[in-house]
Amino acid sequence: MILPGVRKPTARLVSVALGLVAYAALAAAPAGAFELKPFKDRLFAYPGILESRDGGAYITVDYRELRDINKRDQVPERRVNRRYVDLAPKKYQSEQALQTAAGEIRFFVVGNPVNTRLVTVYVHGRGGDRSQGVNDFSFGGNFNRIKNLMVRNSGIYITPDGGDLGDKAAARIRLLLEAVFRQVPGARIVLACGSAGGAVCHSLAHVDQVAMRLAGIALLGSFGSDAFIGSAAYRNRVPVFIAHGGSDSVIPVQGVEAFYRTLRGTQGYPVRMVRFETGGHGTPIRMTDWRDMINWMLSARSG
Repeated sequence: MILPGVRKPTARLVSVALGLVAYAALAAAPAGAFELKPFKDRLFAYPGILESRDGGAYITVDYRELRDINKRDQVPERRVNRRYVDLAPKKYQSEQALQTAAGEIRFFVVGNPVNTRLVTVYVHGRGGDRSQGVNDFSFGGNFNRIKNLMVRNSGIYITPDGGDLGDKAAARIRLLLEAVFRQVPGARIVLACGSAGGAVCHSLAHVDQVAMRLAGIALLGSFGSDAFIGSAAYRNRVPVFIAHGGSDSVIPVQGVEAFYRTLRGTQGYPVRMVRFETGGHGTPIRMTDWRDMINWMLSARSG
């Protein structure tokens, strides 16, 4: 299923692919036993911390559009400066499709499924599609960074089509994840959802077999849900990372902060929030430090 270079596999090809790598994957080390190695950390580090509270669980980042978009991008919001990008993962990238009981789902996959420790899945927001998460030059090169982090750390990166982000779309993504689980049984999953894609994160949080495999859930410019409390992910104490723009006019930050405080109200629950001061709706996708976020998840999940 997630073999590089295979496009639109049939159900039979999927079955064969699962069997080819199952033995190697069984030998993979647990995701919590390692951390992602550095990759362009100085370029992607948070530019400055204005405030830190709750023992560092909540930070406010000094975000400035003139610096973090106009100076970072060769063409603002369209093409980042070349030094932020390394195109080596392109050789491990393929576009695929999987037939499921809920319908076909198309997706991009980046990486090599042998000895996989970690899988990062990014679900786009409304109006997006699978191609958003593999665009090397948009969003300040941040998608290129997560591709590199996965390829360089025995990981796989997957960006599926979320469609209308409703129940049927969530069901297709769940079935895709279940196929991934069978192929890489030793790996944990980071599930990151942007904007309205958070509906998929919150839906899958209630699925036991998904929650048990999650290294963490990331809500990037997305929203919280009271229904998360008591979900399978909540019961399994899956780490939740929240990144939000302080001036988001689509999903106001106040509601997201309330969700953060609700999780903080559970003794010892692993939750972090990064607020990008003056940032808008797309800022978290551009500015979130993937390596810092995932390493925190791995540490919290193994603790």
